[in-house]
Amino acid sequence: MNEKINNASQRVINLPNFLTILRILAIPLFVTTIIYHKYMIALIVFISAAITDALDGLIARLTNQQTDIGRFLDPLADKILLTTSFVLFSYYGWIPIWLTIIVITRDTIVVVGWFIIYLIRHTTVINPSILGKTAIAAQLIFIAYTILQINYVGVPDSIILIVLTALFTVISGLHYIYKGFAYNNG
Repeated sequence: MNEKINNASQRVINLPNFLTILRILAIPLFVTTIIYHKYMIALIVFISAAITDALDGLIARLTNQQTDIGRFLDPLADKILLTTSFVLFSYYGWIPIWLTIIVITRDTIVVVGWFIIYLIRHTTVINPSILGKTAIAAQLIFIAYTILQINYVGVPDSIILIVLTALFTVISGLHYIYKGFAYNNG
């Protein structure tokens, strides 16, 4: 019995999952730094969180430490970090509200679609697509760039980043809808 518990904990408590949990725990710190106008610290916390997003998946694949909890927590951490950032930045007027609506709508579609597939097929398959990863990367870069703009007055606005973020977010949302229908009908 003890051996079973140890094997299960080894699969759950590993470096990739630890990095994901750190990313989730960094979100309140990030929000606090924004609220108290500590924008340089906010930039450091956000970039650190973005780096852990890249590292946790890479380490999990390279060291064969992928777990079910990691497959669940990693996209959840992304959604919480990015949704929080977009809502907060819209509130302060730093980014367009319509872009925040696009990001939240896409994430809602992904989560609701996953839940519907779970109810129909009783499976929790979560396979991010390259378009989904690209959308997340664009969103992370856009938020980091926005914090950079807040820290340094001379950093120009980037309509291109706004358009690319919106475009990748919409395209990935449509792709996930397509994948959901294809998976459910397959």
